[in-house]
Amino acid sequence: MSRLADLHTHTYYSDSTLSPQELIEQAHQNGLSCLAVTDHDTVEGIAPSMEAARKYGIEIITGIELSSEIHGKEVHILGYLFNREHGFLTDQLNRMQDVRIERMKTMIEKLRGLGIKNIELEEVCALTKTKSVGRPHLATILKEKGAVSDYTQAFEKFLAEGRPAYVSKFKQTPYEAIALIRQAGGLAVLAHPMLTGIDELIPSLVKAGMKGLEVYYPNVPENVIYFYEGLAKKHHLLMTGGSDAHGDIKKNTRIGRIKIPYALVEQLKEAVRA
Repeated sequence: MSRLADLHTHTYYSDSTLSPQELIEQAHQNGLSCLAVTDHDTVEGIAPSMEAARKYGIEIITGIELSSEIHGKEVHILGYLFNREHGFLTDQLNRMQDVRIERMKTMIEKLRGLGIKNIELEEVCALTKTKSVGRPHLATILKEKGAVSDYTQAFEKFLAEGRPAYVSKFKQTPYEAIALIRQAGGLAVLAHPMLTGIDELIPSLVKAGMKGLEVYYPNVPENVIYFYEGLAKKHHLLMTGGSDAHGDIKKNTRIGRIKIPYALVEQLKEAVRA
């Protein structure tokens, strides 16, 4: 039986509702033998996921999803197979999480100015196991408080870019995110390029050291996948894929929603060795 992998997953160490144990249980139930834990701007979910994975012999790939921005667009860079204890990486992630806390304070203040005065920083931060707090956590609290009917409305009314409570993230370009992953000995991959819409920048990202594209992503038409397979081949990039599962926060996907052949994981490992 061929081995299958999901290289884009999240835990409650960032903005998923899933514990590492629940993540692994779902991976096992969906026939996965390899998983990358790619929490936003933190690596703290990796060790407990590895511990939970021993029960089923599931391989955990070191991963992360770094936030960045360019030309007013939010760009996510996935990192794989890096040294998660690398000193500069650790320092930078700590800075990112400090900025996330300050950002959350500002968003809560903006909501107070809009008449929603019953949200406290502590209750939003209680939804994550780290300081990697973000808009999904605030959306959850907005729903719990009755300010919105559901998670989607929280973004559409208050939290999406351009809406009245929006505050931008840590200021880092995708080129800086790629450099950070490379410094820690890993491979940088452009997350969900079909959603990000910066295809024109891919050549410059490759020149900066980006090594892959996330070609396989949930709820994407076959012709779009085919297009990005071609783009990856054109630029000699590795191809990855994953579910981008966030537990209950993202209802349209789940662990194992995308399963890629383990051969693609082996290609990542070969590239790191090279």
